[in-house]
Amino acid sequence: MILDKFRLDGKVAIVTGAARGLGQGMALGLAEAGADIVLVDLLDLAESRSRVEALGRRCTAVVADLSQKESVELIVSSAQSSMGSIDILVNNAGIIRRQPLLEFSEKNWDDVIQINLRALFFLSQAAAGVMAGQGRGGRIINVASMLSFQGGILVPSYTAAKSAVMGLTRALANELAQHNITVNAIAPGYMATDNTAALQADPVRSKAILERIPAGRWGTPGDLQGVAVFLASEAASYVNGYTIAVDGGWLAR
Repeated sequence: MILDKFRLDGKVAIVTGAARGLGQGMALGLAEAGADIVLVDLLDLAESRSRVEALGRRCTAVVADLSQKESVELIVSSAQSSMGSIDILVNNAGIIRRQPLLEFSEKNWDDVIQINLRALFFLSQAAAGVMAGQGRGGRIINVASMLSFQGGILVPSYTAAKSAVMGLTRALANELAQHNITVNAIAPGYMATDNTAALQADPVRSKAILERIPAGRWGTPGDLQGVAVFLASEAASYVNGYTIAVDGGWLAR
């Protein structure tokens, strides 16, 4: 049955940035599909853990600072010791810094590149090594952005990182396919999260954004659950190196 191919029973998924927002939403979606979850964040993970466990799934919470490279080893070793395997990695953790281009600071550049790109690469590398060693393949899902396709304003480091995420998704897919590991990305549109709080609160910007979205609303974490489960599942076994926009039609305008 085709619906059986969407099941994730017996799989273990690491989800970064899982304390709230999009990461929490995707973690819950994967858990509903049957996966056990390793939650990763620098913030308190108690709520997310409670909600995953309420679905009857095993759950491990790892408090880690992705600005520090040693966090990669902590996350991977914690997943292996607590769950015994790694089958799915969702690289969701990300930050944004807004500042006019001519004033943009070195710190605002480095902080965003570190979390959104460098940590994503090295965690993917480490998780892929485990998946390859297990011999049964795996799934890596990166979170890209509308700014993987567009330039944006006031966010040069975020645009640079998210554009690189889309390219890196292709590069990883090319090299990891031999291990039956697929690598794809989700590009959320304008989502109602902490990262967009300033835009939502600005009546002029919010109105302009909503007028361009054919769906006529901001996205929610629940809007990413279906595509995350699909990309993590056997149903997407021949989808590789692709970035799927979940944007309410933004890019179609």
